[in-house]
Amino acid sequence: MSLNNILSDYVLNLNESATLKMSQMARKLKAEGKDVISLSIGEPDFDTPSFVNEAAKKALDNGFTHYTPVPGLVDFRHAIVDKLKRDNDLEYDINNIVVSNGAKQSISNLCQALINPGDEVIIFTPYWVSYIEIVRLAGGMPVCISASVDNDYKVTSEEVKEAISPKTKFILFSSPCNPTGSVYTKAELKGIADVVDQHDDIFIVSDEIYEYIIFDGNHHSIAQNEHIFNQTIVVNGMSKGYAMTGWRLGYIAAPHFIAKACAKIQGQVTSGATAFGQKAAATALRAPLTAPIQMRDVFLKRRDMMLSELRKIDGLKLSLPQGAFYIFPDCSAFYGKSYNGKVINDSNDLAMSILQEVHIALVAGSAFGAPNCMRISYAANEDQLQEACRRLQKYFGELN
Repeated sequence: MSLNNILSDYVLNLNESATLKMSQMARKLKAEGKDVISLSIGEPDFDTPSFVNEAAKKALDNGFTHYTPVPGLVDFRHAIVDKLKRDNDLEYDINNIVVSNGAKQSISNLCQALINPGDEVIIFTPYWVSYIEIVRLAGGMPVCISASVDNDYKVTSEEVKEAISPKTKFILFSSPCNPTGSVYTKAELKGIADVVDQHDDIFIVSDEIYEYIIFDGNHHSIAQNEHIFNQTIVVNGMSKGYAMTGWRLGYIAAPHFIAKACAKIQGQVTSGATAFGQKAAATALRAPLTAPIQMRDVFLKRRDMMLSELRKIDGLKLSLPQGAFYIFPDCSAFYGKSYNGKVINDSNDLAMSILQEVHIALVAGSAFGAPNCMRISYAANEDQLQEACRRLQKYFGELN
């Protein structure tokens, strides 16, 4: 029996998530007794703040164990509306908000709701690993605009203008960016907004999941540009800023007709997100930003330490990440060199060699549309990060 005759063409051609694949390989090596340092997963290494856990326990005791409205509990949506006003100066009502089982589902809902087969989606590259496949699953055609370390991995408004075609449906990007840590400035976002303003049938999907992990200045949302406010969908969630990855709670703020369409899609797929989780998340959003700020400050300290050590490796090209918890060096100077007789041809070879030889799990840049690079997560304790830097210095020093 051939699987090709049973499974769909789509799933047979679907790329596996590179971050999850590398994590699985790291776990396998650990199970074999290897001292693996995993810097591949995009997950804060902190526990969820205790007051959020207590709110979930209280919600359980109060009977929040039943189905929820598809777009989310009214209380949580009100908390999101208040947060968007407080932190972003954006005016929404609860009919603009749809809560999903993670921001990944939020983006998937949007793609299913907006894309017809053959529609184009402009994606800023390097991109988060799942953007491409989520767009393709909806029948869309990704149009990637690539940026390199030389311009801080940021796309310009002129490049956006050139990429727009009659088939363009929306633009998708993240700021702060996964995988690069780059953050678009207010002026850069306005430039992109001005381009979109010339096309009233094009939307912007702004993934702001790393909003609270920003190191220099304030977070700016492209939705703050009033002239394209009604063409913008903001995606956010609880996973990164509140260390709530396992809670699976994301949300969008969108024009009402788009929010309604996303709820319609979600109603046929998963329905509403977990009741007690939403109650706890509402408590988190209404609290002072003490916990997110404390975590951000730790990430900043780790970033500076990692950059200081990685700059000692001749040949790595580094940017200065202004947010998230990733470093995304250009490693192409090492392609063509060998380690223990094995030639490093590309980022996949490099990531695999580093895992096998010095037992550090990273993610090849090809997974993010940037084959010259690799992603290093510093969501790990300082001792592990220092040891990882020591091993990487040794590894790159022995390439020949």
